[in-house]
Amino acid sequence: MSGALAAAIAVSWAYLWLSGGIKMEMMDMGGGQMMAMTPEWSVPYAALMFVMWVVMMVAMMLPGAAPTVLLVTTLASDRIPNSKLVPATAMLFASGYLLVWCGFSFAVTLLQWGLNEAGLLSETMALGNWTSVGAVFVAAGLYEWTSLKDACLRHCRSPAEYLVRHWRQGALGAVLTGMRHGIFCLGCCWLLMALLFVGGLMNLAWLAATALLVLLQKTIPWGGEMRLLTGALFIYWGILSFVSAGFIA
Repeated sequence: MSGALAAAIAVSWAYLWLSGGIKMEMMDMGGGQMMAMTPEWSVPYAALMFVMWVVMMVAMMLPGAAPTVLLVTTLASDRIPNSKLVPATAMLFASGYLLVWCGFSFAVTLLQWGLNEAGLLSETMALGNWTSVGAVFVAAGLYEWTSLKDACLRHCRSPAEYLVRHWRQGALGAVLTGMRHGIFCLGCCWLLMALLFVGGLMNLAWLAATALLVLLQKTIPWGGEMRLLTGALFIYWGILSFVSAGFIA
């Protein structure tokens, strides 16, 4: 099971390394200067962007969820008489978890389409003005301090009791349990994913840094308290962005 998870994560990052299959058009600005341009939005292009978002969520969220999937393998070994069904049960749980992030990917693809049509995104698929950047940073920072973030993060860090108490038998039960776990994870990380619009969806280093932050919050011993520090940093960067925008003297 660990090998399958590692393979899925590696393939996802490889796909992102190749720009998710998105071909950038180059425009001649004169004087030998070239500028990258994203294709015009259409239903086929939106479908391509949806796939890119799904792959990003697999690459960024599955590492933090891997310990839970492996825990499901142990739990299933104790509750399923046929040991051959254990890997399939864990995969169904992971599928349910990723279904939640597929729903998020669909919603954020529509959001990206709207932001692009409003002229708020740059050619790197990042927010193009400091006011928007500051608003996202401050919102993400404040959310890090909320009780909802704390509750969802606690669940993601210690899901064992939840899995034991709420585990459902059968294939559908495994998928539903995975979806419920995914909802907690979504509640924990959705605004961190919004920060991808700050650094740009084409910025692989920014994606990797965000994925690392998610992984550290979920796995290291002081990850729960880490949200307080990251919240303060986000708010600070948001204020700096507002200063750059001229909102704060």
